[in-house]
Amino acid sequence: MSIADRTAEILLTTKCIQFSPNNSFTLTSGRSSPVYVDCRRLIAFVEERRQIVQFWKETLLERLLGLPFDCIAGGETAGIPYGAFLAEALDKPMAYIRKSPKGFGCNASIEGNLKAGERVLLVEDLATDGRSKVRFINAIRTIGAKVAHCVVVFEYGIFADKTNVLAETGVTLHSLATWKDIMAYATNHASFSEDVLEEVQKYLDAPNEWHPSKRLKLKDFDQE
Repeated sequence: MSIADRTAEILLTTKCIQFSPNNSFTLTSGRSSPVYVDCRRLIAFVEERRQIVQFWKETLLERLLGLPFDCIAGGETAGIPYGAFLAEALDKPMAYIRKSPKGFGCNASIEGNLKAGERVLLVEDLATDGRSKVRFINAIRTIGAKVAHCVVVFEYGIFADKTNVLAETGVTLHSLATWKDIMAYATNHASFSEDVLEEVQKYLDAPNEWHPSKRLKLKDFDQE
């Protein structure tokens, strides 16, 4: 089984990805969605999270010869535990990036010992349209550090402007799985009905045009 296939299996079996066309989710972006992705949930599953970290390690060793970064940085909040897991696995220093300065003390945006000139690998749980990554990238560069790569567990890959947003910052996104992988696994191995899979695919094909008949408001969740 490939890394993408196994990651898809993990995300579905741990219910980090849920399908609910009849009681749709409302994301903080305001988009209605028949799917919800909560990679934060994965930190509760010890063996599965270890496998995800190992997949990251294998992917980075393959794509980035010599691991050209000095520090692992997790983005607040979901990227912090993942950053810690990966930093430990790669024996690298870790920092974390706040969404905004804390407003007291040193008023820091970055916690840790990140220095100007150091090369940073940004770690996050997932990427939707890529815009939430820009504030972390800007914070890293403001102190004179460098960031050219970001790793995530899951990448939506359905919003046309995502690639342009990150490309404009000079950062390459590395993901373990996309919606294409999820749907392939769900179709071939999971126990979803054809109607559910068809409705989810309609959303993935045109997320801005999809309209549910019912809505379930999830105000307590923060889709990044």
